[in-house]
Amino acid sequence: MELINNDLALREAMPSDARRLTEWWNDGDVMEHAGFPKGLGVTEEETRKMLENTDPAKMMRLIIEVDEKSVGECSYRLEGHQAEIGIKLCETEYQNRGFGRRALRMMISHIFDRYDAIEKIVLDTDINNKRSRHVYELLGFSLVSTRPDAWQDQLGAWRTDVDYELTRENFQL
Repeated sequence: MELINNDLALREAMPSDARRLTEWWNDGDVMEHAGFPKGLGVTEEETRKMLENTDPAKMMRLIIEVDEKSVGECSYRLEGHQAEIGIKLCETEYQNRGFGRRALRMMISHIFDRYDAIEKIVLDTDINNKRSRHVYELLGFSLVSTRPDAWQDQLGAWRTDVDYELTRENFQL
């Protein structure tokens, strides 16, 4: 699968992407916003096996490319009448430049266009991830709930999650 919009592309992550994904996932600076300030501690082989065993009928992991350079990842998981999504722009020089919002629009449009049964898209994020929360709200996501002290990160800090959902009707292209 590949989605292209000018200089931005979303393409299916392949086993050959395992090294890059592993680098990102093990980088505490990249993963801190998700509550993993020490990174995930996965091996390249574990990442490769995960990519090889992903069922595209249930989940899709995508590499975000700008001018053919891998700069991040996004994913969606289908369950019943909803899809759960996630996104990370891992290369800091590509953050705050509109690529995340464009990538989300492309992925959300793809999900709603391809899967008639999907009624809503959900996601959660850390309450302090203000940049992402702003983008989600611009796209039409509604804040559904706040879960104070939902879990502890690797350093023992309590994290508050916020849950969002987006219906077809509220999606802002």
